Amino acid sequence: MRVLIACERSGRVRDAFSTLGHDVYSCDLEPAEKPSSKHIIGDVFDVLNGQEWDLMIAHPPCTYLSVSGLHWNKRRHGREQQTELALDFVRLLMAAPIRQICIENPIGCISTRIRKPDQIVQPWQFGDDASKATCLWLKNLPLLRHTDVLLGGRKARRANQTPSGQNKLGPSPERAYLRAITYPGLACAMANQWGVVAA
Repeated sequence: MRVLIACERSGRVRDAFSTLGHDVYSCDLEPAEKPSSKHIIGDVFDVLNGQEWDLMIAHPPCTYLSVSGLHWNKRRHGREQQTELALDFVRLLMAAPIRQICIENPIGCISTRIRKPDQIVQPWQFGDDASKATCLWLKNLPLLRHTDVLLGGRKARRANQTPSGQNKLGPSPERAYLRAITYPGLACAMANQWGVVAA
């Protein structure tokens, strides 16, 4: 099956599908974290035009969409317009002519401005000792089944959190990118469960 992983630099989801034998490409405006012939540097809509895909998993940039960034919209000139452009980008991804689509993003304004997510998952539900509420908007895909729920559930402090529950990563140029990377357990669950459904 042909799979497009949109807006992904890390290659985590791409590699999870590739391991199962799918014809999968990642696409982003930035080069891949690790060079790969299966990574396309460019606009995702150029990749979508004229090509057939069975499944797309898209990770639109969350800078202007997530709850953690929206509070800046009233404080910094131009940010509200950036949020509107980001929402338009999400709408275009959702409307792509692909039978099966997943849009992945943290909790934010997609839920209130477009529609509520079909599912919210956490890395600790898939074997990774981390907390990161991840919303999934699905088209013709089933909800993901949890594969390895870690002890403590939502009340436990995870390896990526401070004692107060905040993310441990301090300010840096790469912070947004590092926080956005899909955890391995979730990437494998997507490939193992949706790769079979879409085949």
